[in-house]
Amino acid sequence: MEVLQVHKQRKPGASTSSDSSQSSREATSSQFKGQPRLPKFAVPKRYDIHLKPDLKACKFSGSVSIELDIVADTRFIVLNAAHLSINPASVSFNHPDSSKVLQATKVGVVEADEILVLDFAETLPKGMGLLSIRFDGVLNDQMKGFYTSIYEHNGEKKNMAVTQFEPAYARQCFPCWDEPAFKAKFKITLLDVPSELVTLSNMPVMEKKENGHLKTVYFEESPLMSTYLVAVVIGLFDYIEAHTLNGIKVRVYCQVGKSNQGKFALDVAVKTLEYYKDYFDMPYPLSKLDMVAIPDFAFGAMENFGLVTYRETALLYDDQHSAAANKQRVATVVAHELAHQWFGNLVTMEWWTDLWLNEGFATWVSYLANDKLFPEWKVWTQFLDHECSEGLRLDGLAESHPIEVEVNHASEIQEIFDTISYRKGASVIRMLRDYVGGQKFQNSLASYIKRHAWSNAKTEDLWTALKEGCDEPVNKIMNSWTKQKGYPVVSVKMKNQKLEIEQSQFLYSGSHGKGQWIIPMTLCCGDYESRKSFLMEKKAEIHDIKGFFSDTDKSSDPARSWIKLNVDQIGFFRVKYDEALGAKLRYAIENKYLSITDRLGILDDSFALCMARQMSLASLLTFLGAYQEELEHTVLSNLIKITDKVGRVVADAKPELMNYIKQFFIGLFLYSAEKLGWDPKQGESHLDAMSRGDVFTALAMLGHEETLIEGTRRFHAFLENRNTPLLHPDIRKAAYVAVMQKVNTTNRTGFESLLRVYRETDQSQEKVRVLGSLASCPDQGIILEALNFALSAEVRSQDAVFGLAVSKEGREVAWKWFKDNWDPIWKTYGSGNLVTRFVSSVVSPFASSEKVKEVKEFFTSRTKPSMARTLKQSIEQVEINAKWVQSIKNEKQLTETVNKLAIRKY
Repeated sequence: MEVLQVHKQRKPGASTSSDSSQSSREATSSQFKGQPRLPKFAVPKRYDIHLKPDLKACKFSGSVSIELDIVADTRFIVLNAAHLSINPASVSFNHPDSSKVLQATKVGVVEADEILVLDFAETLPKGMGLLSIRFDGVLNDQMKGFYTSIYEHNGEKKNMAVTQFEPAYARQCFPCWDEPAFKAKFKITLLDVPSELVTLSNMPVMEKKENGHLKTVYFEESPLMSTYLVAVVIGLFDYIEAHTLNGIKVRVYCQVGKSNQGKFALDVAVKTLEYYKDYFDMPYPLSKLDMVAIPDFAFGAMENFGLVTYRETALLYDDQHSAAANKQRVATVVAHELAHQWFGNLVTMEWWTDLWLNEGFATWVSYLANDKLFPEWKVWTQFLDHECSEGLRLDGLAESHPIEVEVNHASEIQEIFDTISYRKGASVIRMLRDYVGGQKFQNSLASYIKRHAWSNAKTEDLWTALKEGCDEPVNKIMNSWTKQKGYPVVSVKMKNQKLEIEQSQFLYSGSHGKGQWIIPMTLCCGDYESRKSFLMEKKAEIHDIKGFFSDTDKSSDPARSWIKLNVDQIGFFRVKYDEALGAKLRYAIENKYLSITDRLGILDDSFALCMARQMSLASLLTFLGAYQEELEHTVLSNLIKITDKVGRVVADAKPELMNYIKQFFIGLFLYSAEKLGWDPKQGESHLDAMSRGDVFTALAMLGHEETLIEGTRRFHAFLENRNTPLLHPDIRKAAYVAVMQKVNTTNRTGFESLLRVYRETDQSQEKVRVLGSLASCPDQGIILEALNFALSAEVRSQDAVFGLAVSKEGREVAWKWFKDNWDPIWKTYGSGNLVTRFVSSVVSPFASSEKVKEVKEFFTSRTKPSMARTLKQSIEQVEINAKWVQSIKNEKQLTETVNKLAIRKY
């Protein structure tokens, strides 16, 4: 039997085609080479898929029968397949009105495009027909396609089989039209599965047939959906179950013995489904929802229709070992994936250019749901730090991309699962909703979902629905935000009681781009009652600014005459104030006149302007002093990130100032540390619990001696008794970092103790905490050991990236280690989001033109299409850092400013 290999790498034991067959393959395939999209002369309507996995041998066999609508004259059928062995003799096509079966005369492959070309001797009859193919494949270990994940049961390691098909990996499991626009129905059968294993797919089980210790499982046929949403999971699991008010069965599956850790996610899921049913005015479209914790998983989670898969850290919550931040992450990820059941699964983007319709909306809606379920979390304030700030950070690079990004090839898709699609997408949705009004926006979304249910849509379809429901020029406004990359910085100055406002494109490089936006602008004067809203294009002027104060006496009161643009940071842009306006805002921050969101926004904008060399570091540091009594979690979180980045760049520019800088930063956090304390307080807020860990971790990283002593003391108590109340999960990361600050190659005790904690726990969240702490020490020898440990067999491949959190002393060690290990890293991860995280984590922190040359030289022969954009962005970040370092070196007032701030009492 001749077997066609649909992959470049030959699998062990697989046969290959003859030379004559090879030449014929090239002839039939050449005309389809380089086509970014599949031709549409054959349209799939229904798949009948049979899969027979062998979990011990890590392989599978299968067959697929695809009902096709032949809509144009053709003797070719062109579809996707990758890493499969296909038996050409098994490829056939028959028409239901004819007993004649057409065998494929040639079966060709375009390997670079993962396309399978089937050539028939005669033109295929128009109308419905049935294409049948048999195939074999390998259950890989790369966390994509049809793959294995390892778990342990009764001390024995076992394999489970899992699918991850987004964005274009269904083709690695069965031949298919692997594009989102080719929606079809799917009927899945799993053959000869060990009887004790749980078998799951998108739909409920229809029938089981037992055959000794094996079983065959038949699942109900699915409604219309895209191939990337098809899912199968086979393994040994426990589960817990609940129901929505209208009878939808919801289950959480996890490793045996961990079912209690699924209770929180289950409760969130049931409540979230109810909320979305009302918000979208559309019930959940399937009869069941399964959520499964997978030990090896490349993403945070995957929204497969009716069978959502998660990393364990994103689904499981343990009261004893999980921190408050872990609890919030579970709630956020569950809400995100369930939003996809409507926005992505029911209504799907037509092509990956509109990925943001899936991810941006699911991100935004997840905050909507969490705000409903947990109002005390103040999630919309956290949105600014977690989503908007990060979106602004990446989109300030020249190597960013538009929200609607052109995708020409499947190899390019993975890289756009990034901050722009998720976080900027969510941020512009939030901005638009605020502009048109919440109720109108909700009604328009419900109309959009009803209109495009079980179908595909483009961005323009959403704008049409919003324009109809809101009577606003939505497409005109939003095209400026989704079709061009970047965002504006709005410069504002006061001149003769006239406010002059002008926009230009913000770039961290310090230059100004050519972009122009239609900006939903808001401003307030002196208080939040005196507010003005308008659409702004290139520039605007506001005359007689006194008239906008609710109390005209405030306009002459220096304590209350502040002016704030982009009220509550609703808009996706930055604001640069002139010196006088900036001084008034600083006073307002010190005296708590501004909202949490505005304090955060001004802080984030100031740091960005400093990095872009539009504000001196001395001015930024002086401004940071206004936050000396800050207690709000989200502002503290942003402040911690800023001080870490400033500390690293000062170490490159003026290392002689580092002790003074650290003293100043320690002073900024001691007030909040004293208020929070090391131990939880009765009745304290969720946000205070999260702040405690952040603040003490920051103080440990800064080398604050009292923090290091107390953190180490609590860590040793934890080593003696893992249930000690002295080391609550919220502060474990702080204690781990504190221990590592004293570690070196001659004093390894703390490092080895942390490794012991890692090896003894079965909690994924605990393992991640340890990994993120091991390389935080200044000793380069220990850092190298920590990096090597991250790539060892003891660490799951998905988690290795957490071990890249190296101290500033470890940058060169990490870069050399990265170069030495590039081949195994690429072999393990290949294309995908994890390898791009390796690149950005290791490259981006550098700050010299010499390093730019070195990085470019290393990647000259190693750049792949799936990582090209990330590499360019990382190199640009190094160039920005280098320019920033140079400007700091030239700052004449910096030393004096730092000395004054360092001795200031807090």
